[in-house]
Amino acid sequence: MSSPPPPGWYRDPSYPLVERWWDGSAWTDHRRTPEPGSEPVTRPQPGPGAPPAGAPGPGPGRRRVVALVAAGTVLAGCLVTGVVVLGRDGGDDGGGRAGSTATASEDPGPATASKKSTGQGSPSPSATADPSVVVDDLNGLTFPLLDGWARPEDVAEDDVVLTTPGTYTCPGDSVGVCRHGRVLSRTAQPGEDSTPEELAKGDIQDAADAEYDRDGAGDRPYGGVTSHRPVGQGQVAVAGRAGYFVRWHVTTAKGPGGYVESLAFPSSVGSQAPVLVRFAFDAGADGPPLADMDRITQGIRPVGDAAADGGVGSSIGPGR
Repeated sequence: MSSPPPPGWYRDPSYPLVERWWDGSAWTDHRRTPEPGSEPVTRPQPGPGAPPAGAPGPGPGRRRVVALVAAGTVLAGCLVTGVVVLGRDGGDDGGGRAGSTATASEDPGPATASKKSTGQGSPSPSATADPSVVVDDLNGLTFPLLDGWARPEDVAEDDVVLTTPGTYTCPGDSVGVCRHGRVLSRTAQPGEDSTPEELAKGDIQDAADAEYDRDGAGDRPYGGVTSHRPVGQGQVAVAGRAGYFVRWHVTTAKGPGGYVESLAFPSSVGSQAPVLVRFAFDAGADGPPLADMDRITQGIRPVGDAAADGGVGSSIGPGR
């Protein structure tokens, strides 16, 4: 039995003029317009004409039946046939490749994608030909790989995009290991506050607790958070979008404590769902420079757009 296709962007089976995110086991609600000039990538399928094992059809639920998938395929074929008959090379194709006539039977197969996503839409970094950046495919962003930072390895969470190299024994009651710095990127979930300011202010307490109070196993790697104080907040331009950040200094029962920041801004792709980036830096001599929070923010770019800028102190321009 063939294994399901890897996570990545594929043509939406219910509307083939847009692409939809496949998380390796199910369709998510993330959609985007195909990049101009990109190769047509059809929906993931382990074999000709067959949907992925256990995959739902189009729509938010997972209990779609095969009949809906078949209907979507027939609709896609009709749309493509109409394009061929009418010869519409320059019509409104949603930004996709003009004149594409690929059908399900001519599908070259899904493109390889190393991106993974949790059921909560949390991305993990993908491989890239550019050694100076880490790519967050799901949110359409690249993160700069500064000196003193590395791509995540042996990290349990899917949404970690950057870490400091190496580990050390946690000073608290955990038997695990800790890292001096981490950067995480995730998509805000439906129902969460929508504005960047509300998102950042609502996330900072969770960020502090997750990084310095209790870990996912319920342990306290730093003995717990004893206090915190705000050290900065305000509007910030990120990848050409208007965002908002909140930064705290956290004191822990054991160890030097640290700094956490929640940064929120709209994605540059698809439905422009809000993105939450969390920073967690140990305080003290072994932690990364606090200024790296600003440098990383300044270096966040939309995928394929090296000219976009942003960062603390940058002007905030209108959304694209």
